[in-house]
Amino acid sequence: MTSLKLNRRTFLGGAASALSVAAFPRLASATTGPYVRLEWQQFKLTPQYTSFLNAVRTMLANTDASSPNSWQYWTNVHVNYCPHRMPYFLAWHRGYLYHLEKQLRIVSGDSALALPYWDWYTNPNIPSEFTDTATGNPLYVPRLNTNVYAALDLSPFASTTVNFQRGTPNSFEEKFELAPHNPVHNILGNAMSSMQSPRDPIFYLHHANVDRLWHAWSLPDGRTMPVPSSPYWLGTFDYAPGLSINKADCYSNRRTLAYDYANTTRPLVLPPQVQAARIIRVQAQVGQIRSRPAIASFGATPARAIAAGRRAIGGVKGVALREESISARVTAEASSAKPVQDLLSATTENYSAAAKGSSAAERALASASAGQYKSVKIVFDDISLTGLGAGGGYFYNVYLNLPDNADLDSVRSRNFIGTLGPFEIAGAAHHGSATLDFPATEALLKMGATGSRDYVVSLVRVNGSKAPKGQVITIGEVRVELTNEAPFIASPVVARGPGDVY
Repeated sequence: MTSLKLNRRTFLGGAASALSVAAFPRLASATTGPYVRLEWQQFKLTPQYTSFLNAVRTMLANTDASSPNSWQYWTNVHVNYCPHRMPYFLAWHRGYLYHLEKQLRIVSGDSALALPYWDWYTNPNIPSEFTDTATGNPLYVPRLNTNVYAALDLSPFASTTVNFQRGTPNSFEEKFELAPHNPVHNILGNAMSSMQSPRDPIFYLHHANVDRLWHAWSLPDGRTMPVPSSPYWLGTFDYAPGLSINKADCYSNRRTLAYDYANTTRPLVLPPQVQAARIIRVQAQVGQIRSRPAIASFGATPARAIAAGRRAIGGVKGVALREESISARVTAEASSAKPVQDLLSATTENYSAAAKGSSAAERALASASAGQYKSVKIVFDDISLTGLGAGGGYFYNVYLNLPDNADLDSVRSRNFIGTLGPFEIAGAAHHGSATLDFPATEALLKMGATGSRDYVVSLVRVNGSKAPKGQVITIGEVRVELTNEAPFIASPVVARGPGDVY
């Protein structure tokens, strides 16, 4: 089979109020919008279901990857432009789906077609239409798993998640990308665990749900999102030559993009299958759920300067990840204890105010440290996937300084610092080197760290119902870094005016 993947050079050379349920039929049949995106189980009962199938089938059959009428064109947009672990992750994908949705209308000839979404908080099983192997089904691709029970997480919707922008304390965008967004990609596996994930049609339903949940979090008045007049929204997102969108248009799907969702409520509970006696979650997290994974023995790496304003204060090398959960102890150089304590002390005074969304406090935090270093990061360097690991079906929750005999769910808000799986690694390699860093300053503050030289990094394996056994990931070095980056940025939120309602 001829590959339709285009590299970046080749690709660039180519071409205000909630809506009631009673309003769905009228809006869904409108020809110019506003459009209502329906959950899949509702959507498949509408005439647009056939239009959607026909559009996907037609675009899959188009082998001209430089044409917007082909499926691979939109995959290449994602490969070449998408921002992961970066600002605007949610807004970029909002514009991306908006343009894809318009193209589906053109290809199908159905001006009433709107993207459906898959509400995995209600039903974590992939809709059966996507798993039907019947010949000619355009929605089917092979996947390692067909449910995402183990990926779900409600922490982005906790009352403490008060800010939007990545880099602010308790950032919704950052928390939501870490989990559940990334774990859903990892658990489904195959194409979904790579940057080629839009090849799988479920990608678009997954991201429509991501967009819906951002919208739900922002209601009723935009929460602490930068308002449309903020400099945060200056500029455009460029998806391909001649295909762009103003960043400000992505502030709200209702205001400018003229679409809404059938359900705009925030999830309050996990599905019953996950909640019942915690059985699924206990089974999913391999190892002892109530104790820190055993500390393995690794060779030490030296303290050294990494770059201007970045110093490794200790590390370990040769970390191989398999189906077992493990911990690695990093013993930092003796001279690091004081600068760590200084930066934590300088940050503590204003942390509480910053966590509540105070712009003044965040600005104070950014300049609080009088020393050379302002933040602590845990860095995974020289990461690679084995052939077995690249297919996904699993991921690792990354924790810092877990107390022994702790319940992982109860300490998550304090000790959890990120996720690691094939999707995160593919994204890191896509943007250059396969290195991932996990901000640790906030976690150290929450756990009341006092400048100890010991940093224990735990990787807790989480599996789907089908997951690989054997070595899946190698990490050349796990190290602790001090950096001169401020731990938090100043929030761009400004005073709201009458026109700033979300």
